Amino acid sequence: MANMNAAPTCATPELTAFVHAIPKMELHCHLLGTVRKSTFIELVQRAKAPLALEEIEAFYTRGEKPVGVLRVLRALDEWLLQSPADLQRITYEYLQDAADHNVRYAEFFWNPTGTVQCSGMSYATAQAAILAGVSDAQKDCGIRGRLVPSIDREAPAAAAVQMVEWMLTNRHDEVPGIGIDYRENERPPEMFVDAYALARNSGLKTTAHASEFGLPWNNLQTALDVLKVDRIDHGYTVVDNPELAQRCADMGMVFTVVPSNSYYLRTLSPERWALDHPIRRMPSMGIRVHPNTDDPTLHHIDPTGAWSKMVCDFGFSIDDLKDFMLNGIDAAWISDSEKRALRSQWSAEFDTLRSTHLSHPSTAQA
Repeated sequence: MANMNAAPTCATPELTAFVHAIPKMELHCHLLGTVRKSTFIELVQRAKAPLALEEIEAFYTRGEKPVGVLRVLRALDEWLLQSPADLQRITYEYLQDAADHNVRYAEFFWNPTGTVQCSGMSYATAQAAILAGVSDAQKDCGIRGRLVPSIDREAPAAAAVQMVEWMLTNRHDEVPGIGIDYRENERPPEMFVDAYALARNSGLKTTAHASEFGLPWNNLQTALDVLKVDRIDHGYTVVDNPELAQRCADMGMVFTVVPSNSYYLRTLSPERWALDHPIRRMPSMGIRVHPNTDDPTLHHIDPTGAWSKMVCDFGFSIDDLKDFMLNGIDAAWISDSEKRALRSQWSAEFDTLRSTHLSHPSTAQA
């Protein structure tokens, strides 16, 4: 891993083509953050929801100070997702869009608590609808999708335990574990220790959004020591605690990072954003990272763009991208034999694509 990252630059056509072509995983993407704008508008009109067109436009506006992501997620649950067919549709469309960028495997988040409370659908019905979309996308697009129900940390801790109980009652191989998301402020991870213990003791994998919104590294440490997670989502303020960073490095813990994360776009100046973002520093501290889209349609990002930003904004090399790809394989909730096979297959494919797309010295960034 390079110690000195390159300065920010613009993507060349050759780099973009290469990054588009490489095989990818998505391990940090929220289903309700993938909804196409056209689908959102159609659902609003059908539901006669109290959302003006201007407000919808604002949801999908990605400016210097982006706003609205969490409001979109709440709006979808509150007004728009009314039937199993809606969930099946948005799942299929997400995986179809991801497959267009050579994402071949995706573990994506969904918050059952909000959907069940607002839609009237049972957990079993909603899960079956999402998995139907997964099956259709695999048949049509060749992408394997797996569902990761995610605790809504703004809901009571008892709702988190209930969510895990729903999962266990409706156990499915393509629903391998749990996450936790929504606003971390004043909702620390230790509030949800019972839900995580139940999941872990029942053989489910676990991950957690921690230390995301500039919040201190303590939440990351709690996720590791109390929740005992298998991987970390975000975790940026680990850079503020070198001892903790070294511990994570020694553990081989993988952090699913989001190059387009809106907190840093809001809080860092445009001229310093790419230079001061913690993602730049994490690999040099030994942290294993893997880039993801998070809420792609709301962030105005796609997998090609997320991976390109690792080079163009944060100055990583092509060799680094290969490491990030392998980190994702190691962090995925698949069998060791599948990991070994993918590491071999994808490494060979990566090297072939590199020689094809970046063989000329002027095009091979790093």
